[in-house]
Amino acid sequence: MIRFLLIANLCAATVPAQFLPADSVRGERLFETEHCIECHSVNGRGATSAPDLGSRTAREFTPATLASTMWNHAPTMWSAMRDSKIRALTVNNQGAADLFAYFYSARFFEKPGDAGRGKRLFTERTCDECHGITEVKNPAAHPVSQWQLMAEPVALATAMWNHSASMGTEMNNKALKRPELTAQDLTDLLVYLRHLTALKLPTSSFQITTGVAGEELFRNKGCTGCHQAGNSAITWQLRGKTLTDLAARMWDHGMRMPTATVHLEPVEMKEILSYVWAGQFFQSNGDSRHGKRVFISKRCGTCHDQGANGAPPLKSGSPQFSEITMVSALWRHGPTMLALMTERKMPWPRFDAKEMSDLIAYLNTRK
Repeated sequence: MIRFLLIANLCAATVPAQFLPADSVRGERLFETEHCIECHSVNGRGATSAPDLGSRTAREFTPATLASTMWNHAPTMWSAMRDSKIRALTVNNQGAADLFAYFYSARFFEKPGDAGRGKRLFTERTCDECHGITEVKNPAAHPVSQWQLMAEPVALATAMWNHSASMGTEMNNKALKRPELTAQDLTDLLVYLRHLTALKLPTSSFQITTGVAGEELFRNKGCTGCHQAGNSAITWQLRGKTLTDLAARMWDHGMRMPTATVHLEPVEMKEILSYVWAGQFFQSNGDSRHGKRVFISKRCGTCHDQGANGAPPLKSGSPQFSEITMVSALWRHGPTMLALMTERKMPWPRFDAKEMSDLIAYLNTRK
């Protein structure tokens, strides 16, 4: 698997960004060494007594969804691990970030697609006018069997961006309508194409850097002529969007641009996406006011505001709270927390995704 650096934003929206780089290779190794693979599988690799963490469902999974799901099922998981004599894992913030990176490389956060609809779209959007599946229909257009970049979302976004302008010219010459793609369209197309028996694609993986050079590239490539990053509209438009969402938007944007599209190398795309996208996806968009009500209703303050049993006060600081730090805290302190709550006859707190996101937002406002 290609090395994958994922940006995990550990700050609330009102404070400067702080990023924790993560590596899906380390995450995959941790998934095995900490015995997760003895119950769970990822894309069919592993045990089957617990859900496959690489499969997509009809629901929209976000980092908050994953954090809340892990939190809610933790007591059951710990019980099953005890019965199987599996040592409970201890995961720090870096380890939790690496696990999130691994799940992302397995496309855990992507929406499910429909291969049948993707097959129809391949014809309806005239993709098959230039692209064959294995045969060459147009010398300037690679057949699908050579689209190795489908397994690497950032490279796919780069290829779609760089290809859109030249493809627009080709379609104008053929008097064909330029195909617009929604995120769902692209997802369905990818599901169809990835499952063609003629294709031998590598394991899905992708790279994102820390984005240090992204701001300068964003400016030097002329993006600031129309867009402003930071706290402007572009970052809010990208909030919560997956890379497939983003690739579809870049495709349509490139097709609509009146001049030739600015060429981007994959490494440049990684830096720019890290700068304007990754922090937005891995940053909670919760309501701190509702999060305060969650904090009270779940009786978090019973221990954390009174210092009972050594519970930390949960004050905001650096690093900030995030889905990643919540998962880390769950695995480091959860078993002790559960034992104390059981002793005091207190129910284990459960959260839906919105409650988790709102709680994180609230915790980042506590002084």
